[in-house]
Amino acid sequence: MNVFDYFFSETKGMNKSFLLNEGEDISFEELYRRSLALAHYLFEKLGENNKIVLISQNSLFFITCYLAIIKSGNVCVPLNPSIEQDNFSYIESLTQSELSFVSEKVKPNLIIKSEIIHESILEELINLLKKTSKDDKEVDSAKKTFDENRLAEILFTSGSTGVPKGVMLTHLNLRANTESILSYLKLTSDDSILLVLPLYYVYGLSIFHTHLKVGGSIALNNNFFLLGAVIDNLIKYECTGFAGVPSHFQMLLRISKTFKKSIFPQLRYVTQAGGKLHDAFIEEFTTAFPLVKFFVMYGQTEATARLAYLDPSMLKTKIGSIGKAIPGVTLSIVDIHGNPVAIGEIGEIVAKGDNIMKGYFNDPLETKEVLKNGWLFTGDLGKIDEDGFIFLTSRKKSIMKIGGQRISPKEIEEVIVSITDVIDCTVLSVEDEVLGESIKAKVVINEGGDEEDLRHNILKLCKQKLCHIKVPQIIDFSIKLNVNSSGKIMMT
Repeated sequence: MNVFDYFFSETKGMNKSFLLNEGEDISFEELYRRSLALAHYLFEKLGENNKIVLISQNSLFFITCYLAIIKSGNVCVPLNPSIEQDNFSYIESLTQSELSFVSEKVKPNLIIKSEIIHESILEELINLLKKTSKDDKEVDSAKKTFDENRLAEILFTSGSTGVPKGVMLTHLNLRANTESILSYLKLTSDDSILLVLPLYYVYGLSIFHTHLKVGGSIALNNNFFLLGAVIDNLIKYECTGFAGVPSHFQMLLRISKTFKKSIFPQLRYVTQAGGKLHDAFIEEFTTAFPLVKFFVMYGQTEATARLAYLDPSMLKTKIGSIGKAIPGVTLSIVDIHGNPVAIGEIGEIVAKGDNIMKGYFNDPLETKEVLKNGWLFTGDLGKIDEDGFIFLTSRKKSIMKIGGQRISPKEIEEVIVSITDVIDCTVLSVEDEVLGESIKAKVVINEGGDEEDLRHNILKLCKQKLCHIKVPQIIDFSIKLNVNSSGKIMMT
């Protein structure tokens, strides 16, 4: 079954609102019809198995295009609206995309070689298609026996070399992940959520998928830094759920003066993933909102979002744990030889299940590094206690996770060392009271260099070359290059 048909299997005829935002309010039935009409067009125009780029903030435009691309039998490639030109050009060339859906806000910022469809063109197109198509018409490919192992989307993340890696997710991956999450969150058509996570991010997509499947509603918020609006939205839209990465909870708890004093009558649960949230913040939240269930979750893009969760009933006794495997997933902790470690010993977390990616797009070597004998090697180190609960200890990989997004230090270092006054640069993540983690650049310069002038130039160049989340918050200067006996640079 095409995962589009799975998502709409029980909701395509519902007259209830799926999106709650003014100006974009749309029912499940109307969303189904407009997505299906666009899917017919894409199938007739391009055929199947083409890579189609989608760049937009969270919106009805994004959702319609995303669903239509997948239903048409093509492959959706959703990208960050603030993507750098170099990264975009690399991905466009790699995927050989001939068509891109691009929001009008993003279009002026990128040079795009493929054919472009933006919001106004899309609306004209859909209005025309709806007049000429029949409601019960199906895309030709859907009449065949559908292979769930075919690609549905490619999500690009930062690679260890600084080159983006394309995580290939299948229709089966998306369905399996959705079914698992629904089984433990117990979502129903009575649920609604405030979505502050971007839809090019696997965590945001998982929320979209689960609510579409059960008939729950979504309110979109594209500017989390306006904390007052976030709080107002939670109340206005009578949200039963909220999902965030660590920085979201830290900002609400420590920056907002009203969040902990606010009353959210309908809020039933919250979920947290995208990196570890310090125990102190979890305890602070549950103290302020004792009736709201707090789900700690763990996962990766390579696992279609989710691998483990900690049941809220276990928070007090297992604080700091990521819990146990979600339904349909097997987790193990192994040593460097791939053998399971003993209770309490540290090893690498590995996972198996129908939600594990097909591999990295056009990168068999990197795929072979992480997919071994049916297991996903996560690169995260952890240990298991006598009750079977898993605790993360550190990351094996050098990739940083900032605001829930994976970032390659090498990409930032390359920008900074392009300045001639810089001898060397090491980028790392450090603890931040507000964001959880922030980016620190340790820059080596010649003695007598003007640090303030160089700091200004570094920030200016980073803002020109990188999206805002990759710009270092801290820049430290030194005149000593730290090397070990073999000449390798050491981080201190």
